[in-house]
Amino acid sequence: MARPTLLHTAALALACMAGNALAEGTAPVNAELVAKGAYLARAGDCVACHTAPQGKPFAGGLAMSTPIGAVYSTNITPDKTHGIGDWSYDDFAKLMRTGVTKAGYTVYPAMPYPSFSRLGDDDLHALYAYFTQGVQPDPTPNKKADIPWPLSMRFPLALWRMAFAPTPTPATVPADAQPTLLRGAYLVQGLGHCGACHTARGVAFQEKALTADNNTTYLAGGAPIDGWPVPSLRNSHGGGLAQWSKEDIVEFLQTGRNPRSASFGGMNDVVAHSTQYLSETDLGSIALFLKSLPDGSSVPPPYVPDPKVGQDLHAGIVNGRGAQVYLDRCAGCHRSDGQGNGKAFPALAGNAVLQTSDPTSGIKIVLSGSAVPSTMKAPSALTMAPYAGLLSDDDIAQVVSFIQTSWGNHGGPATASQVATLRKSSPPLQPMTAAAFAAGRVVPTPLVPQAGASAAVGKP
Repeated sequence: MARPTLLHTAALALACMAGNALAEGTAPVNAELVAKGAYLARAGDCVACHTAPQGKPFAGGLAMSTPIGAVYSTNITPDKTHGIGDWSYDDFAKLMRTGVTKAGYTVYPAMPYPSFSRLGDDDLHALYAYFTQGVQPDPTPNKKADIPWPLSMRFPLALWRMAFAPTPTPATVPADAQPTLLRGAYLVQGLGHCGACHTARGVAFQEKALTADNNTTYLAGGAPIDGWPVPSLRNSHGGGLAQWSKEDIVEFLQTGRNPRSASFGGMNDVVAHSTQYLSETDLGSIALFLKSLPDGSSVPPPYVPDPKVGQDLHAGIVNGRGAQVYLDRCAGCHRSDGQGNGKAFPALAGNAVLQTSDPTSGIKIVLSGSAVPSTMKAPSALTMAPYAGLLSDDDIAQVVSFIQTSWGNHGGPATASQVATLRKSSPPLQPMTAAAFAAGRVVPTPLVPQAGASAAVGKP
């Protein structure tokens, strides 16, 4: 007997869902639409916000800090009491595009509905089908925000929405057979809501730009998240993607690593739960769009390799404490020339993260260690050990300064006081293994369309 394929498995699962629906007297499941919605839910990384640690998929409860208190994500399973089980499609579409719930109140803009307002009708119908027919209902109650009265009143949110959220402009963008700029713009500016993190915010915490139209602010870097600086995704030098090819971007989104860099911080979750599941065509379209975004008005100098430091280290010539710490602790993996070792240990020479004046990322990685997620195309969850217990504040400042300014890097130096401050808030990271993900957050396994097939089962 032939071995079952993922497509066969998906078809069987959907057939069972349809049979159960008929037995219960409910409307039959549209298998193709549910599978498309599952894929789109991955693209939107819905699980990241709507699943709490140790919680059930999409049952909400994840705390999100704000300057006035914590808000909690809501239950979006088809439970009729606590979820969206009694919501119509129009109720669902209204929330996604305007931020207004079935009950009539405006949600906190932690939900990126200004981006979702651009979703096409076909995609919204697919998402609605998935969340009402392809997700297991869960009765987890929603949590009230930890925001004191009168700041907890909802009417200011409606004013915020009128001031900063765009009028919904649904688009119909087909999944083209070849990567296209238009498809990439639709994914990045809409469902992918990349600007929610990678675009600066104003005094009212609104994104300063929601699209790339007529500005150089969109995706030029955002406010720190969990203490990590958020880099630019524009085709720029000095921290952007100018040194990356389209192929580099696709590989990074699939695996969390490429010859130029490796993911860390919150981007690990994005790769693990979302982008690794996207089709080659969609990832290619995203890469085309990101590479189309020009430099801003103040263009930093491009990275130009400088071999002298690497040659000195290789010859045993050590100039300064930072160079000595690097040779003792770092060169074994990242090499004396800073070129790293393929995709196992990322290059430091020319690494975009190290080309800005802010040394925070370098400091946090040395203090806490780092890891890349285990993905379908790169299952090895490679980990860098933390050095917080081995190196002093001054040693870490010296080695980070050395890394940020060597091999042609244009980054700024670090200070011992910066290290001391970050040491207090930077616990060691856990390895990004499948077991670690399962322990920290339950990840669903929705049906995910793949190239050349109508549906397939995706595994986290």
